[in-house]
Amino acid sequence: MADHSEKRIVDLSHVIEHGMTTYKGLSPPHICDFWTREGSAANYDDGSSFQIGRIDMVANTGTYLDSPFHRYPDGVDLAGMPLSALAELPAVVVRLPDGGRAVDAGAFDGLEADGCAVLLHTGWDRHWGSERYGRDAPYLSASGARWLVTHGARLVGIDSVNLDDMGDRSRPAHSMLLRAEIPVV
Repeated sequence: MADHSEKRIVDLSHVIEHGMTTYKGLSPPHICDFWTREGSAANYDDGSSFQIGRIDMVANTGTYLDSPFHRYPDGVDLAGMPLSALAELPAVVVRLPDGGRAVDAGAFDGLEADGCAVLLHTGWDRHWGSERYGRDAPYLSASGARWLVTHGARLVGIDSVNLDDMGDRSRPAHSMLLRAEIPVV
């Protein structure tokens, strides 16, 4: 039985930058000022000034969360997900050796996943911000996704560009996990 007594918040996100490389085919983020301090000062009698930023980007930029609605029109969307589905979950990190791309069910031998966030650490995040990040990346196989569903995982994350093999247009990992209402990071 795994000991989940230690509680801490772990930030898994990457910094989003103007023009950064994103998922192939998606436009990069555009980050700019909506109001500059200099331009806003003319709007106030006492010379007060404010900066208001503007960010235009697709939702699947950087580190992001897929709710069941991402795949299924009848699934819950992000606004409808209870915070308990995303926060204060016991977590297990599955550290995978460099090399193979597919994370199959065998990677979870001996893992206690019931009620846990299962985070797949492949080391692929070392390519973050480069074109390499989106090519030949590690992914969760159909057998791995099936194992996580049947063993009660509550959230699944990977440090790769996509949970599924980007060459497999059927998206089995997303389909199985999101149908089981397991959010994907």
